[in-house]
Amino acid sequence: MPECNIDAKGKAARFLGGVASILGALVLAALLATETLSLGFGWYAVAGAIFGGAFAIYEARAGWCIVRAIGIKTPL
Repeated sequence: MPECNIDAKGKAARFLGGVASILGALVLAALLATETLSLGFGWYAVAGAIFGGAFAIYEARAGWCIVRAIGIKTPL
């Protein structure tokens, strides 16, 4: 498991961001499925948002941030 590099505030921000991403992906999927919205790359956007949200939730649970791990300073 990666070494912890974020505090409780960073964990909460990543968790909430991950949940928001997944919820947004579900809304987009519903719009695409009902053909309310038509995008050529729409289902790729849904998959990307779900993957990104799941990864953010993983980061929150592990206490690890990939951006910090590669040396970029984040404000949280």
